[in-house]
Amino acid sequence: MNKYAPLLFIIFSVFFASISVNAQNWQYDLNEALALAKDKDQKIVLFFTGSDWCPPCIKLEKNVLSTEAFADFTNQKYVWLRADFPRRRKNKISQEQKKKNKELAKRYNKKMVFPVILVLNKKGVVLGATGFRRDLDVHGYISLLKSFDSFDR
Repeated sequence: MNKYAPLLFIIFSVFFASISVNAQNWQYDLNEALALAKDKDQKIVLFFTGSDWCPPCIKLEKNVLSTEAFADFTNQKYVWLRADFPRRRKNKISQEQKKKNKELAKRYNKKMVFPVILVLNKKGVVLGATGFRRDLDVHGYISLLKSFDSFDR
């Protein structure tokens, strides 16, 4: 056995643990997200994306959604719901998931605009919406999401 194996195991464990701490725990089904939001008394962030073809979607996810500061804030307040509409074969999603995403779009994004971030209350009512904004950094998006709280009745 390699004498460095235990050390490598520890390094990889710490590395992958730090990645998972900052990532969003995405839901892919509206009913499951609503149930989780009710259970946790949280709101829902619904993200419509074209993850492999939409440059603003890719920038938004890379520069805002996947940052540590954004994840730390949002993981405490929101249930994450993702509706992805990839085009590349390698990113193909199941027919069942395609159907769920189309139903979400039919209800919340009829014009199929990408990217869109919607904040929903735990009943599924839209409190606020935004998309890719060049004028906002991570902290700007956090402030914007906080501002939507005032619309919840």
